[in-house]
Amino acid sequence: MREKYMWLGIFIVAILSGIAAVLYMAGKIKRIGLISGIGSTALRETCAILVVAMVAVVMYYAFNVTNTIVIFVHAAVFMLAGDLVGYIIRKASGAAVRAGVVDLVSIGLCLVYLVIGYILMHGVWETDYALSTDKQVGSIRIAQIADSHIGAGFDGKGFAKRLEKIQETEPDILVITGDFVDDYSMKEDMVDACEALANFKAKYGVYYCLGNHDMGYYGSSRRGYTGDELIAELEKAGVIVLRDESVLVDDRFYVIGRKDAGYGRDSRLDTSELVKGLDRDKYMIVLDHQPTDYDGEAAAGVDLVLSGHTHGGQLWPLEYVQPLVSENDNVRGYERREATDFIVTDGISDWAVIFKTGCKSEFNIIDVN
Repeated sequence: MREKYMWLGIFIVAILSGIAAVLYMAGKIKRIGLISGIGSTALRETCAILVVAMVAVVMYYAFNVTNTIVIFVHAAVFMLAGDLVGYIIRKASGAAVRAGVVDLVSIGLCLVYLVIGYILMHGVWETDYALSTDKQVGSIRIAQIADSHIGAGFDGKGFAKRLEKIQETEPDILVITGDFVDDYSMKEDMVDACEALANFKAKYGVYYCLGNHDMGYYGSSRRGYTGDELIAELEKAGVIVLRDESVLVDDRFYVIGRKDAGYGRDSRLDTSELVKGLDRDKYMIVLDHQPTDYDGEAAAGVDLVLSGHTHGGQLWPLEYVQPLVSENDNVRGYERREATDFIVTDGISDWAVIFKTGCKSEFNIIDVN
C-alpha cells in the first residue's frame, strides 16, 4: 500500500514541478528578444507561455510526457541555480552579471548533465562484489541482471549485445531478478531477448524470478502477449522460472525464486517456508525482485538475497528520498543483516526515464568463496 502512495506522490510532485518549471521559464522568455518589446504585459506572458508550450510539444513527440517533464524541471533547476550564483556575485563584488549570459551557461550545463545521464542510462557497466562464506561450497561466480524492461532502453537485439558483454566474465550462473519486460515491450523484442538467453553459456544455467511488470498490469492488449506466454517463451529458451520454488544446483547451492511482493504478500510464501527442509550446509541464494523483506529473509537464515526494482533511485537525489517514502529496505548496493548478504542492482535499463543521473545501468558479478 505504501508503494502505491509513493507512486501517487511522485506523480503529483512531477506534475506540479512541471507546471512550475513551465511558468518559471515562460517568465524568463517574456523578458528577452522580440517578446520583451510587446507593449501589453498580458500579451507578453501569453506569447512566452505559447513558446514554452511549443517546445514542450516538440519534446513530447521526440521523447514522451515523462521525459519532457524531467528535462523541463532540470532546466528550471539549473537556471534557478544560475540566478542564485549571479545574485551572490552581484552582492559580493558589485559586478554586473547579464541575466542572458547566466541563462545560457545554465542551459549549457544542464544539457551536459543530461547528456551524461543519457549515456549512463544507455550504456552498461560491470559492478563486482566479493563475498565469503563459512560453508564448504567452493567458489561460485554469479552474474545478476534486473529491470531490462525490454524496449525501454534497448530492444531484444540490444539485450543480446549486453549479454555478450556479460558472457565475457564467464559466470557459473546467470540470474534475472525481475522486470525482464515492460507493459509496452513488444512481442518481437521479447522473443529476440529470450532467444539471446537461449544462446547464453553459463555452466549451471539461467534462473529467473518475476517482477511487478512481467505479468503485465494491463493484460496482453498493449504488448500482444500475456505473462504466461512470456514464461512459456523463457522456459522454451531453457530459463528456469522460479515462483516460490527452489532448485539444488551441483549439490552445492540452492537458487530460491520468490513470487513478486507486488501481487500481494498473502499470495506468496514466507522465506522461512521456502527453506524448510533444505540442507543448511548448502549455500542459499534467494531471488526477490523487490527488496522489501530483509528482516524475514535474514531471520530465515539464507546466505544471499538478490533484488532489483528500485533502479538505484534513477535520478539524483531520489536515492536518498526513496527510503523515506517506500517500503524498500535498500535502494542500491550491498548490505548485510545478521548472517545474510543483500545486493540490490541499479538495473541494466530503465522503465520510462531515459536518463540516469544518480546511478548507471549495470550488471553485477558476484564471486562467492
